[in-house]
Amino acid sequence: MLPAAALFLCLLTGCETDEAKKPAQLPAQANAPEVSAPAAQPQKPNSQPPAKAQSPTIAATPAKPSDAVDKLIAKAEKEYAAGQANYQAGHLEAAKANFDLAFNTLLSSDLDVRNDERLQREFDKVVEAVHELEMAALKQGDGFQEQRSEPAPIDEANDITFPVDPNVRAKAEAEIKTTKSDLPLVMNDQVAMFINYFSSPRGKATLEHAWERSGRYRAMIEQTLKQEGVPQDLIYLAQAESGFQPLALSRAGARGMWQFMAQSGELHGLQRNWWVDDRQDPEKATRAAGQYLKELYNQFGDWYLAMAAYNSGAGTVQHAVERTGYADFWELYKRGVLPQETRNYVPIIVAVTIIAKNPEQYGLSRVPPQPPPQVDQVTIDYPVDLRLVAECVDTSVDYLQELNPSLLRMTTPKDQPFMLNLPAGSREKYETAIAIVPPDMRTYWRYHHVDYGDTLPALARKYHTSTSSIAEANNLTGEELKAGTKLIIPISPAHHDTQSAAYSKHPTHYKVRKGDTVASVADDFEVPVDKLRKWNHLRGGELVPGRTLVIYKPLNPDSAETAANDEPKPEHASAGRAADSDPAATRASAKTKAAAAAQTAKYHKVKKGETLSSIAESNHVSVADLKRENPNLDAKVRPGEVLLIRK
Repeated sequence: MLPAAALFLCLLTGCETDEAKKPAQLPAQANAPEVSAPAAQPQKPNSQPPAKAQSPTIAATPAKPSDAVDKLIAKAEKEYAAGQANYQAGHLEAAKANFDLAFNTLLSSDLDVRNDERLQREFDKVVEAVHELEMAALKQGDGFQEQRSEPAPIDEANDITFPVDPNVRAKAEAEIKTTKSDLPLVMNDQVAMFINYFSSPRGKATLEHAWERSGRYRAMIEQTLKQEGVPQDLIYLAQAESGFQPLALSRAGARGMWQFMAQSGELHGLQRNWWVDDRQDPEKATRAAGQYLKELYNQFGDWYLAMAAYNSGAGTVQHAVERTGYADFWELYKRGVLPQETRNYVPIIVAVTIIAKNPEQYGLSRVPPQPPPQVDQVTIDYPVDLRLVAECVDTSVDYLQELNPSLLRMTTPKDQPFMLNLPAGSREKYETAIAIVPPDMRTYWRYHHVDYGDTLPALARKYHTSTSSIAEANNLTGEELKAGTKLIIPISPAHHDTQSAAYSKHPTHYKVRKGDTVASVADDFEVPVDKLRKWNHLRGGELVPGRTLVIYKPLNPDSAETAANDEPKPEHASAGRAADSDPAATRASAKTKAAAAAQTAKYHKVKKGETLSSIAESNHVSVADLKRENPNLDAKVRPGEVLLIRK
């Protein structure tokens, strides 16, 4: 994997990440004044950033270039570093764009990359690192594809301006007098405006959806908040923020039911990597939110200020208190010293709390809450494809993903334990079924429910395996299949996905000759056309003579580099024909390959001044051997070219 780049820290974004300053001496809390809603003021250039603002795309600042080559390297390096940082921050689409720009910056210049040692080093660095990153992303997962998220409801509420209905306000004021809450409840025009919004058809639909989902998590949230020693009615913060949707994603990049930003989540024990994001784990995120809100209350001594700091950061609220001398949210609101989103944030939560505590008056009593999910939990320390898990316990992949919202990929983590949630009553069934599948095949093999009309040849074609493999794995003595039974499908990693094929980590550079096409070059190097296009950002089938292509040669499955990569070998054109071939012939072929691989294989990067003869002599092989192992090798090798040498 690429080394982690330094992440840009937004001190005043949602869920403050830096250690807050010591609070100013807090005066007694003032009564909530009557505040009229002023028009939103435009953001000044030097003013505080809006709450939960999206961290800007991270970019490295290059040194001042001294010549054209330095300028080009600096430009490519800037995008390359930004790609690294965005990948580590989870902004995968932005990372892809950065890497594309770094690659294209070098190739689209008027300078000859191959004839300048500095450019060649930079080019190799970019393509090797990007290739390594993509292979790590694609391995046992879905590449750069991220789990689908849901929009955070609070973003929509923040965008509205609703008139204050005097009747709605009067009704709410009367309800507050009889409403029991462990949070302070007040009524003013700001709260009344959002009560009016949530009573409108548009706002009511959002509120009802959240109320319906609340049944899944209410008992867990209230119990956790009680254990953390904070008001249980803080549950309505999650209702307002996310609508109890674990996959909620705000415009600012806050995630999960409690809308943690990445850095603040990590500071409160929420793990985030390629495989999982604990911000989307309802139980873990609830506990982290309870602990964080308690910290903020201990700092400010007021729940409204604690909620404001949860939204915009403790530093923002602390600065506002110090600037005005008021430790009261409504006074800070009146003076306009908080970001607009934070000024809306507390009134929204108060409005949602008042409505939720009076469900009959606002029509929520007719909306039945969903029951809590009933699950069996099993801790696993191996990667397994959710499709195989679903087949083991006879459920859908969608339902498994719903039970495991923190899992970002279709595959569980490879190098860490994972608590897998299964449908209630299915743990034993899963453990029995998965035990039959070898641990290193649990991201490849499948179970298949036999339907009427299924045949072994048809299943072999469907799953790109052989009839003999299916028969052997299931102890079948004939080709007749019984409908309703379940078969193990032993899929070879080589046929699992062309994306997971094994290629050298070291690029070979090929200069396009007259008459070359994408298809002909791909065929010469025995790589898929789509791979060649992806490595070189090509469109169409034509190639311009003189252009340098990057090619990652396929590896022998038994070579040392394949073992180091732990990647399956690529699927060649003959693979499909071999699927139904005779097992004896397949074994003979395997022995031949194994014998060839018994030779020592290594890669040699051509240095300045080296020739084919000198390389052959120093490695105790012939020039003919080099040409045989390196197709399309020019008579004159160039520095930086990578050669395969087999002794």
